[in-house]
Amino acid sequence: MRRIIFLVVGVVAVGALLVLAIVPGVIERGQNKILHPPPYAVSAEAQRLHDGLFVADLHGDALLWNRNLLSYGTYGHIDIPRLAKGGVALQVFGVVTQVPGGQNYDSNELRTDLITQLAILQRWRFATWSSPKERALYQAEKLHDVATRSGGQFMVVESVPQLDRFVEQHRSDSQLVAGLLAIEGLQAIEGQLANVDALRDAGFRMMGLTHFFDNQVGGSAHGVTKGGLTEFGAQVVRRMEEEHLIVDLAHASPRLVDDVLAMATRPLVVSHTGLKSTCDHIRNLSDDHARRIAATGGVIGIGYWDAALCDVSVMGIVRAIQHAVSIVGVDHVGLGSDFDGSTTTPFDSTGIPLITEGLHKAGVSDDAIAKIMGGNVLRVLRVTLPPQ
Repeated sequence: MRRIIFLVVGVVAVGALLVLAIVPGVIERGQNKILHPPPYAVSAEAQRLHDGLFVADLHGDALLWNRNLLSYGTYGHIDIPRLAKGGVALQVFGVVTQVPGGQNYDSNELRTDLITQLAILQRWRFATWSSPKERALYQAEKLHDVATRSGGQFMVVESVPQLDRFVEQHRSDSQLVAGLLAIEGLQAIEGQLANVDALRDAGFRMMGLTHFFDNQVGGSAHGVTKGGLTEFGAQVVRRMEEEHLIVDLAHASPRLVDDVLAMATRPLVVSHTGLKSTCDHIRNLSDDHARRIAATGGVIGIGYWDAALCDVSVMGIVRAIQHAVSIVGVDHVGLGSDFDGSTTTPFDSTGIPLITEGLHKAGVSDDAIAKIMGGNVLRVLRVTLPPQ
């Protein structure tokens, strides 16, 4: 009998290990899809133009998954080798800490949390199973570990001097990649203003106020109340500005956008979005909000997925970018892929030159392409990141 018990326990243990090893990858393959798998080809002229650009992407969620970001991936959208191959110099890595069960674009309450299940399946440390703050800190540690293990190929940027050093290094070695840490939803501060500082100390430099549900800071575009900035939220925004942390209005309700615009003294960012005037979706910005965000000196990152574009194709991205430029001006538009954010995109990060080629074919000037593909993000980071 004892032998049978040991055998059963052994079989159960092996089965559990197989589940932990296999299921997360299966889940991710189903969540992060590519309509047109690599390789991708562009004209020699477009490639030469692309090779001379500083390319920056304002949002990707690769840290949510357990892939080795130093290995060239066969699924998902982002890793360091694929970013380098696509000519991406700077990638903003968003950190997701809670996602409501039954997530939808219209209205969500946080009754159940899918990230709890994912944290357990991916064997994140125990503290992350119940704490949004710990999940944020854990994912930040993951990115810093990538930098440590990269042999100098990848670095995390946290200040203007670090950014400037990286830009100089990148001019002589285009295979170098930098990352910047961002938060999706300030439920990660768990209602404590001091936790803004804790996340800053962990390396976070951009913070989205809300994600797919309302929180203690304010209302989400996908929440129940869709309210504005709370009194606590106003304290948070003031603290973020004092600490040179970038306020990201992606996923914010219209009332929340209005309230932040009324008090902001520094450039605002919308890391990944579309415009309602090209894709009429609850997820996207009105032309009025886009203009007012641009007026702060900020930048709007155009996404690559269905809700942002209503046309998931290279030309869909190009048309959305061109329209955004016609609304806010060429100095305030950038890239905001939402790669690895449970999205289906036309290509992975090796396909970014296709956007350069598409803009070039559409008659956009080389100077304008340079701004859109990363120059505008670089400008905003230089005036918003900590000066030292």
